[in-house]
Amino acid sequence: MVRILSGEDQLKRLFAGLIENTFHTEIGIADPSLVDYLTELLLRFVRHDAVFRVRDPRGRRLEEVTGMLAEAEQSADRPRREIHRHIGDFTLFWTGVYPEGLKSLRGYDRPDHLIDYREQGKRSYLIASTFEQEPYAEEAPILRKLSDMFDLATKGLSNVRREWELYT
Repeated sequence: MVRILSGEDQLKRLFAGLIENTFHTEIGIADPSLVDYLTELLLRFVRHDAVFRVRDPRGRRLEEVTGMLAEAEQSADRPRREIHRHIGDFTLFWTGVYPEGLKSLRGYDRPDHLIDYREQGKRSYLIASTFEQEPYAEEAPILRKLSDMFDLATKGLSNVRREWELYT
């Protein structure tokens, strides 16, 4: 029997339950702010256009971390903090949820060939967490936490994917 999720609310409950269970029981971290952030990350990234939402000045989507980093340094349109937050989310998503996709993202012929997604994710979350004034004050601590525990978050999201595959 195939289970069908109809609507964002059901998907959100599924992700939140899987993340909470995985992080609490398998990893030993009971942190509602972490569960909420990772749930929202997965909900955002269900949409392919959200995964590649950073654009260059011509409006072309940036599919490589190297391009996103350049845009963070050069962009006057989007705050540097937002791009670094996205880089953290992007690298966490690929390393945790779809690590098999890294082979093509970091192929020898791609700009990200020499980028360590793990280290860059930690660094980008750390940079984004330094923006502590409003409207970012509430999110800064969770971004700092994700920088510090990037490897555990990767492991947790990998376990979450394993669990959600039971539903498909």
